[in-house]
Amino acid sequence: MHFTLFIPVQNEIHGLRIIMPRIDRQWVDQILILDGGSTDGSKEYLLSMGYDVIDQTTSGIKAAFWEAFEQATGDVIIPFSPDGNSIPEDIPRLIEKINLGYDIVIASRYLPPASSQDDDFVSGLANRLFTKLINYLFGAKLTDGIGMYKAFKIQHLYSLRIDRHKNEHSEYLIVARGARFGLKIIEIASSEPGRLGPLGSRAHPGIFGKYKSGALILAGILRDAVFYWP
Repeated sequence: MHFTLFIPVQNEIHGLRIIMPRIDRQWVDQILILDGGSTDGSKEYLLSMGYDVIDQTTSGIKAAFWEAFEQATGDVIIPFSPDGNSIPEDIPRLIEKINLGYDIVIASRYLPPASSQDDDFVSGLANRLFTKLINYLFGAKLTDGIGMYKAFKIQHLYSLRIDRHKNEHSEYLIVARGARFGLKIIEIASSEPGRLGPLGSRAHPGIFGKYKSGALILAGILRDAVFYWP
């Protein structure tokens, strides 16, 4: 099994300086860094550390994910946030579970003793409610069905036909559809620290970005519950 660590970057210099030195390059077979037009020195910093950095050719974080999926050389991909939200030392724990035969390994913010320092009241409530919906509608038993930080086999993006929904967040689709199709899914407890540096809005752009993203996630969950069956 070969592993790709995918790191989407856009003006992440504050987090990169603290997080990247904690990543052991020998953990994975490929470190795939996609830069979305940083202007704060993020790309230059990564190049100075000897990393290859690919310029994103599309716009937006969802498009960045699909560029990475198509350029990954590993059988398994681990999307990783360089802004401090993801704990790098948990990467080997994700890999260990995949090597034990799991299809998806979730770094759960809500599996005790983990916790999230990044949630506000609204996002924390929404994440838990969406996870409960996924559990109820798709037969899962999860504590965190929405988070980005996980390891999964790339083949399931296509076997579950997630590639037909490139304008949506693949993080929850692969979990919900994977649960319905009986993929082997497990969680590890992995806390979510607060973001390092200025708060960005790439994942949820706009004043009402979080609310719009939440509405789209809810719509996707309900659509799949009704229409997506084996």
